[in-house]
Amino acid sequence: MKRLILSLAVLSVALMNAQKKEIANAVKAVDSGDHTTASSEIAKAEGIFGDKTYLLEPSLLEQYYYAKGLSLLKSGKSVEGAEILAKIATLGAEPIFTGKDAEKNRVYFVGKEASEKFGNGISLKQEKFTPSLAEKLRNTINPQLQAASAMATTNYNNKKYDVAGEKFAETYYLFKAAGQDNKNYLYYAGVAYAQTQDQKAKGIAILDELIKANYTGIETNYTAKNKKTGTVENLDKNAYDLYQKMKDGSDYSDFKIEKTPSKQEELYEILASLLFDQQKFEEAAAISDDGLKKFPNNKTLSQIQGNAYYKSGKTEQFVSNLKAQLAKNPTDKVNWYNLGVLQLKDPSMQKDAEESLKKALEIDPNFSNALQNMVYFYMGDDTKTVDEYNKLRKSGKIDAANKLMEERRSRFSKAIPYAEKYYSNNPNDKDMVSILKGLYMTTQNTAKYNEFKAKEAAMK
Repeated sequence: MKRLILSLAVLSVALMNAQKKEIANAVKAVDSGDHTTASSEIAKAEGIFGDKTYLLEPSLLEQYYYAKGLSLLKSGKSVEGAEILAKIATLGAEPIFTGKDAEKNRVYFVGKEASEKFGNGISLKQEKFTPSLAEKLRNTINPQLQAASAMATTNYNNKKYDVAGEKFAETYYLFKAAGQDNKNYLYYAGVAYAQTQDQKAKGIAILDELIKANYTGIETNYTAKNKKTGTVENLDKNAYDLYQKMKDGSDYSDFKIEKTPSKQEELYEILASLLFDQQKFEEAAAISDDGLKKFPNNKTLSQIQGNAYYKSGKTEQFVSNLKAQLAKNPTDKVNWYNLGVLQLKDPSMQKDAEESLKKALEIDPNFSNALQNMVYFYMGDDTKTVDEYNKLRKSGKIDAANKLMEERRSRFSKAIPYAEKYYSNNPNDKDMVSILKGLYMTTQNTAKYNEFKAKEAAMK
């Protein structure tokens, strides 16, 4: 048994040394421009630790990210390579939790989330790591960073949104690898992908990530006027503070600090719209709900939420949404109309439906959809009424039959003004011409009946 334990220990050390050697070889190869060898050595190392990068001590993990990221970057897999290189900055920013697992392997978890996910039940000590390749990496990637940023802007302006999205994402990760976590570039990538035909899923993933990170996009701009040129220049904070302290001794005046507006509300709107367009109605409703908690007066989010409830069959929530919107804006004719249409489906809410449709017509007397629905509301299920009338007559209940027909005439009389109004705005609508002919026949208005009978014949 002791020999077996010893053999395993020796094997573990041998494997560790092997992956150190292969990663070191990959770093040398990528620095010399031999990306084929770099890829080969990286593959060998990954064959040992697989996806368990937490088995690599931080200095070795940094080298692995460096070699693999640059290898991918130079082979044309720009976004993937830049994303891996950005992990080097994360190594320096996040705490490292280290300890030993059940097999006595030394483990290194980067960040609290990773330690909680993989290190449950392990006694861990928190440490700090300072990357050693940061400066070298910055010098290496700077030309590609500048090129990616320029290509992103150019392609966006030329409406080549798929290329722009990729280049904005690459720019973000390269900036992060260089030590600047400017999520505005990631936001631009999400917005660009959102406007493509076949890569909206990437936009959704990016924008969702930004929301979870509580991204606002607020930037602080430091400006001052150059006394010699008279132009206003953007300064970094350190230069701004230095020149401002110098006062008359500096070449600058008119110092200003300004903050850009938050992009968070717009972010929720775009993501909710994207999810709705992709028919992910429950997710669209959930994002809209989260957004409305922060921006309760946002009309776009309210509308998307309501439509998402409707599309996903959540009628009660949809009605509640409409009522909430109408409480904030009682002059929204579409919401009154939608509410009325839903209420029409409930036999117990017919009076409420009538009032809702009338509210829509008070706001816009020419609202065609509302006019149509008022006509159908007063006409009711006419086939059912006629069938009932015939049954009453056959059974000898003449008074009841006549009463039913009188009620029908009364309802049709109420429908006529709405039908006439609709017809005046839509004189070529054959269906409404036929409906008006029938309404006038039932209400015994012979002149009007003949008029619309002639119009119907002319249309045929």
